[in-house]
Amino acid sequence: MSFQIPHSNLSAGVLGGTFFSAITHIGSEDIITTIVLAALGAIVSFIASVMMKAFVKSIKKQRKK
Repeated sequence: MSFQIPHSNLSAGVLGGTFFSAITHIGSEDIITTIVLAALGAIVSFIASVMMKAFVKSIKKQRKK
């Protein structure tokens, strides 16, 4: 099943209208919360990957003995 857009101007208008109507309902507190949570997630992910790398390295050292 193929979905075809009849007019590109219509789809651009619908997408633009949806975007701009949604943007007005998003407060600055929500944006700040999102930024903080994204940064926290990145930090936790980085720490977890460093810890896993060290864990794997220590296991490989133990197997060589």
